[in-house]
Amino acid sequence: MEFKRVTLLAGHYGSGKTNIAVNLAMLLRQKRERVAIADLDIVNPYFRTKDSQYDLEQAGIRFICSEYANSNVDIPALPQTLYAITDDRELSCILDVGGDDRGALALGRLAPGLLEENDFEMLFVVNFYRPLTSTADDALEVLREIEIAGHLPFTGIVNNSNLGDETTPDVVLRTADRTQELCGKCGLPLRLTTVNRPLVPALRDKIPNLIGLDLQAKIR
Repeated sequence: MEFKRVTLLAGHYGSGKTNIAVNLAMLLRQKRERVAIADLDIVNPYFRTKDSQYDLEQAGIRFICSEYANSNVDIPALPQTLYAITDDRELSCILDVGGDDRGALALGRLAPGLLEENDFEMLFVVNFYRPLTSTADDALEVLREIEIAGHLPFTGIVNNSNLGDETTPDVVLRTADRTQELCGKCGLPLRLTTVNRPLVPALRDKIPNLIGLDLQAKIR
């Protein structure tokens, strides 16, 4: 995968974008010296990039998130260090934007700087096995809502369709047509298909731009 300086991941709750963000940050760290991951999710206090903070920092990845992450304090606060994403152009960043349009509101503060530099990739993560994104039309509606809320256009699609531990290669392959339908409706390319790493051998010759994921570590 070729990275822009800033890669943003957004999608509906349960799309799996947080786990993808952690994996992409680890992959990016193999290619670049100064890497950061930022959690912009000011809505969902549960499954977050902070769960992997220890492993990320051990890998030399800078971690940026609200001080209230993984607490029961519901304050929509973003850290001042967040602006390093736009101010420090020697820093390569992965951003976990948050669930649907409410989570994307935080992105609006960074959008002007990202648009000015124009060195970003904004990826829409979809899981067609989630109830509110089970069709291309439903997924497209969520995509447009996020674009409006975040003031930033998507540049590509990530198919992360899965059924958790019940995912098989056929489960992934069954969503190929819906993914292509979504790409056609929004005019964006399919950048990645992401699967749990053990499924990669069975899918490698059947799906282009395939990336195997390791499950997100839990907080220590």
